[in-house]
Amino acid sequence: MINLTPFLIFEGNCAEAMAFYQSCLGGELTITKVSDTPMKNHMPPEQHRKVAHAHLKTGAIVFSATDWLHPTRVPKQGNTVAMYINGGQYNELRAIFDKLAVGADKSLLDDLRDMPFGSYGHLADKYGIHWFFQGEASKA
Repeated sequence: MINLTPFLIFEGNCAEAMAFYQSCLGGELTITKVSDTPMKNHMPPEQHRKVAHAHLKTGAIVFSATDWLHPTRVPKQGNTVAMYINGGQYNELRAIFDKLAVGADKSLLDDLRDMPFGSYGHLADKYGIHWFFQGEASKA
Protein backbone atom coordinates (compact mmCIF):
# COMPACT_ATOMS: atom_id res chain seq x y z
CA MET A 1 0.00 0.00 0.00
CA ILE A 2 1.26 3.49 -0.87
CA ASN A 3 0.97 6.14 1.86
CA LEU A 4 1.26 9.88 1.50
CA THR A 5 2.92 11.73 4.36
CA PRO A 6 4.20 15.28 4.59
CA PHE A 7 7.89 15.87 3.95
CA LEU A 8 9.83 18.88 5.20
CA ILE A 9 13.17 20.29 4.04
CA PHE A 10 15.37 22.31 6.40
CA GLU A 11 18.53 24.33 5.95
CA GLY A 12 20.81 22.48 8.35
CA ASN A 13 18.59 22.35 11.45
CA CYS A 14 16.48 19.29 10.62
CA ALA A 15 17.59 17.28 13.68
CA GLU A 16 16.78 20.19 16.02
CA ALA A 17 13.39 20.79 14.39
CA MET A 18 12.39 17.12 14.44
CA ALA A 19 13.42 16.79 18.12
CA PHE A 20 11.21 19.80 18.85
CA TYR A 21 8.28 18.21 16.99
CA GLN A 22 8.81 14.98 18.91
CA SER A 23 8.72 16.95 22.21
CA CYS A 24 5.37 18.42 21.11
CA LEU A 25 3.78 15.33 19.58
CA GLY A 26 5.54 12.39 21.26
CA GLY A 27 6.21 9.24 19.26
CA GLU A 28 9.25 7.56 17.78
CA LEU A 29 11.85 9.64 15.95
CA THR A 30 14.58 8.17 13.78
CA ILE A 31 17.34 10.36 12.37
CA THR A 32 19.95 9.25 9.86
CA LYS A 33 22.82 11.65 9.22
CA VAL A 34 24.73 11.78 5.96
CA SER A 35 27.81 10.50 7.84
CA ASP A 36 25.88 7.29 8.63
CA THR A 37 25.17 6.51 4.97
CA PRO A 38 27.13 5.56 1.84
CA MET A 39 26.24 9.07 0.57
CA LYS A 40 29.12 10.46 2.67
CA ASN A 41 31.62 9.15 0.12
CA HIS A 42 30.02 11.37 -2.53
CA MET A 43 29.58 14.54 -0.49
CA PRO A 44 31.92 17.14 0.99
CA PRO A 45 32.72 16.74 4.71
CA GLU A 46 30.68 19.83 5.67
CA GLN A 47 27.55 17.97 4.53
CA HIS A 48 28.22 14.92 6.73
CA ARG A 49 26.62 16.45 9.85
CA LYS A 50 23.36 17.10 8.00
CA VAL A 51 20.30 14.85 8.18
CA ALA A 52 19.79 12.54 5.21
CA HIS A 53 16.40 11.34 6.51
CA ALA A 54 14.30 11.85 9.64
CA HIS A 55 11.00 10.12 10.35
CA LEU A 56 8.53 10.81 13.17
CA LYS A 57 5.62 8.47 13.89
CA THR A 58 3.16 8.99 16.70
CA GLY A 59 -0.21 7.32 16.38
CA ALA A 60 -1.81 8.47 13.12
CA ILE A 61 0.65 11.35 12.72
CA VAL A 62 3.55 10.39 10.44
CA PHE A 63 5.98 12.65 8.57
CA SER A 64 9.53 12.76 7.30
CA ALA A 65 12.17 15.42 6.76
CA THR A 66 15.71 16.10 5.56
CA ASP A 67 18.28 18.85 5.43
CA TRP A 68 18.80 20.50 2.05
CA LEU A 69 21.50 18.48 0.33
CA HIS A 70 21.29 19.49 -3.33
CA PRO A 71 24.68 20.92 -4.38
CA THR A 72 23.49 23.65 -6.75
CA ARG A 73 19.82 24.44 -6.10
CA VAL A 74 18.77 26.87 -3.37
CA PRO A 75 15.83 26.08 -1.04
CA LYS A 76 12.96 28.57 -0.94
CA GLN A 77 10.83 27.96 2.11
CA GLY A 78 7.36 29.43 1.91
CA ASN A 79 3.80 28.77 2.80
CA THR A 80 3.31 25.96 0.30
CA VAL A 81 4.44 23.27 2.73
CA ALA A 82 2.14 22.65 5.65
CA MET A 83 1.19 20.07 8.22
CA TYR A 84 -2.48 19.25 8.78
CA ILE A 85 -3.59 17.72 12.07
CA ASN A 86 -7.24 16.77 12.06
CA GLY A 87 -9.61 14.80 14.24
CA GLY A 88 -9.37 14.26 17.95
CA GLN A 89 -10.68 15.93 21.06
CA TYR A 90 -10.26 19.68 21.52
CA ASN A 91 -8.04 19.19 24.61
CA GLU A 92 -5.67 16.93 22.67
CA LEU A 93 -5.38 19.48 19.87
CA ARG A 94 -4.99 22.35 22.35
CA ALA A 95 -2.02 20.64 24.04
CA ILE A 96 -0.22 20.13 20.72
CA PHE A 97 -1.14 23.59 19.44
CA ASP A 98 0.22 25.30 22.57
CA LYS A 99 3.53 23.44 22.37
CA LEU A 100 4.01 24.23 18.68
CA ALA A 101 3.11 27.88 19.33
CA VAL A 102 6.23 28.39 21.48
CA GLY A 103 8.40 30.77 19.47
CA ALA A 104 5.85 30.96 16.66
CA ASP A 105 5.36 34.06 14.52
CA LYS A 106 2.48 35.83 16.32
CA SER A 107 1.40 37.56 13.10
CA LEU A 108 0.75 34.11 11.56
CA LEU A 109 -1.10 32.60 14.55
CA ASP A 110 -4.86 31.97 14.49
CA ASP A 111 -5.61 30.58 17.94
CA LEU A 112 -7.45 27.26 18.20
CA ARG A 113 -11.12 28.14 18.51
CA ASP A 114 -14.62 26.82 17.87
CA MET A 115 -16.05 27.24 14.40
CA PRO A 116 -19.33 25.96 12.88
CA PHE A 117 -17.53 22.78 11.75
CA GLY A 118 -15.65 22.11 15.03
CA SER A 119 -12.39 23.58 16.24
CA TYR A 120 -9.86 25.29 13.96
CA GLY A 121 -6.44 26.85 14.40
CA HIS A 122 -3.34 27.76 12.41
CA LEU A 123 0.21 28.80 13.21
CA ALA A 124 3.62 29.12 11.63
CA ASP A 125 6.08 27.62 14.12
CA LYS A 126 9.53 28.93 15.00
CA TYR A 127 10.96 27.09 11.96
CA GLY A 128 8.51 28.73 9.55
CA ILE A 129 6.40 25.59 9.06
CA HIS A 130 2.66 26.18 8.82
CA TRP A 131 0.36 23.94 10.89
CA PHE A 132 -3.43 23.69 10.44
CA PHE A 133 -5.65 22.12 13.09
CA GLN A 134 -9.23 20.89 12.80
CA GLY A 135 -11.12 18.70 15.24
CA GLU A 136 -14.02 18.49 17.65
CA ALA A 137 -15.41 21.65 19.23
CA SER A 138 -14.30 22.56 22.75
CA LYS A 139 -17.74 21.89 24.31
CA ALA A 140 -17.22 25.04 26.39
